[in-house]
Amino acid sequence: VQLQASGGGLVQPGGSLRLSCAASGRIFSINEMGWYRRAPGQQRELVARIISGGTTNYADSVKGRFTISRDKFKKTVDLQMDSLKPEDTALYYCAAKVLGASDYEYWGQGTLVTVSS
Repeated sequence: VQLQASGGGLVQPGGSLRLSCAASGRIFSINEMGWYRRAPGQQRELVARIISGGTTNYADSVKGRFTISRDKFKKTVDLQMDSLKPEDTALYYCAAKVLGASDYEYWGQGTLVTVSS
């Protein structure tokens, strides 16, 4: 499984960005996909995830502002980020977990999101 993330950039506080993650390879084995982020000096954290049945989960810090969605035909998982705050500044990664795996094992390259005026 290969993952390609895109969509990062510089945005002002209160603005929006949409990240996209395109999956290729053995995508039929993917059961769950998520977006992580790592801010400077902080540990990596799970921002949002979507499971094959459509169930979604969000970190408390982004609930009501971020939305994860998937397009099975385009084989992409997007993260719509609204009402962005400076503390959302981080390197964002998409990740995939296959059925039966205990943890995410496939990772895309990071895409930088900077929220600043």
